[in-house]
Amino acid sequence: MSHQVDEETPLLRPEEQLKIKTPLPWRQFSIILFLQLAEPVSAQAIAPFAPQLIRDLGVTHGDESRVAYFVGIMYSVFYVAQALTTLQWNRLSDHVGRKPVILAGLFGISVSMFLFGLSKTFGGLILSRVLCGALNGNGGVIRSMMIDITDSSNMAQALGFLPLPWMTGSTLGPLIGGSLSHPADRFPRLFGQSTFLKTYPYFLACAGPALFTAFMWLVMYIFLQETVPMTTSLWSLIRDKCRTILTFVHIKLPQPDRSNSDTVQGSPDDSQPLPLSALMTPRVLIAISNHATLALLDIALRSLIPVFYATPVNMGGLGLDPLRIGNILAVFGFANGLFQVFFFARLHDRFGTKVVYTCGVASSVPTIIAFPTINMLSRMYGISTAVWFAVGLQLTMTIALNMCYSCGSMYIAAASPNRASLGATNGVAHTVAACVRIIGPASAMSMFSFSVRDPYYAWAVYYFMMMLGLLAIGVSFLLPRQMWTRGN
Repeated sequence: MSHQVDEETPLLRPEEQLKIKTPLPWRQFSIILFLQLAEPVSAQAIAPFAPQLIRDLGVTHGDESRVAYFVGIMYSVFYVAQALTTLQWNRLSDHVGRKPVILAGLFGISVSMFLFGLSKTFGGLILSRVLCGALNGNGGVIRSMMIDITDSSNMAQALGFLPLPWMTGSTLGPLIGGSLSHPADRFPRLFGQSTFLKTYPYFLACAGPALFTAFMWLVMYIFLQETVPMTTSLWSLIRDKCRTILTFVHIKLPQPDRSNSDTVQGSPDDSQPLPLSALMTPRVLIAISNHATLALLDIALRSLIPVFYATPVNMGGLGLDPLRIGNILAVFGFANGLFQVFFFARLHDRFGTKVVYTCGVASSVPTIIAFPTINMLSRMYGISTAVWFAVGLQLTMTIALNMCYSCGSMYIAAASPNRASLGATNGVAHTVAACVRIIGPASAMSMFSFSVRDPYYAWAVYYFMMMLGLLAIGVSFLLPRQMWTRGN
């Protein structure tokens, strides 16, 4: 049986391509994974003592119901600052290189954590979190660097390791923050005579992640190699921008042929970063739309799950204490990380990016249905084996949703108009994700509070979550079954 062959026919058939897999550059790759620890360790280190810190500052004036409000503000300003700056950091990495931008981000995390530990006012806390968010565009830049050192044959394997540092950091962070807060009271023999630690009881809990991040900065500066082949000095970039702003003579240049709106790879400046307007191709818009709907659905679910577990059974929740909730989420994080490392690449190679992504977002539907099912079982049988089985099944289904991030990263990388604009493309995606992460928890929590207050609308939050799930599923159908390739 003959097959038609043309210029777009791959040189190798799919089954032959699978046999050739480029080995991961483990030396550089392991350093990149190590750098990913900075954000989860620093973010999760403040979680155990954040409510008590707000009480100690006296900003609530003794009103316990307002503690969560101020904690929410403290967390939200980080994402606001990150949403406003992450695109610029990622675009800058396309010009000056990934390494300088990541070094700046690590420096910002370290300094902001020291400031957080020294803050004695709520304004000081806000300033430190804004500084951390504004200087920290590392998420997208590190992912761009990971894509820089991989190719289509081993990218799935590399992205499968991404949850591992987040799992580790999300475990280490609370341990550091919880055990090192109020050290004069916890360890009187070591720190009982320290006036400084009595005055700043949370400094040591913040100094630990800050020093750890400073150590990462040193490791990266010495050992990590730049992955952008052609870089521009920051001074040259600033000088060129100033010249552009100050000049008033506009020369109309001939416009390139954009008959093929999906790609600009045919342009002679393929090795140069493109302006932001040239990035907004249909491919990029489809990839970013999927990333945005996934981030919105995921952050809403992650916000809802612990609140649902803590809400009394008669109010529509599960009525678990914080210790049980923490243990459940810790076990889930550990299982999720291991599953991604050992099974994501295999599932991706077997079924393809589109199938894994679509099935992942589709798993949100039974995950959402599990909420009222768990509450119904707990009303009928109490906290029984059936309830624990339903909880385990629900969290297992969310593992499939987490695999979508790795698939989304592959689509974003493939959608980038050229490899030199990969940082900017990732920056746009992470900016949009940061924006929806601002509104996602607030909208989900507002709907849950509305459902709890009025039993007649008890299922309103689940209808809302189902709408987010169906939106993500619908947008996923815009993705191509075969991964985009540049130049066609």
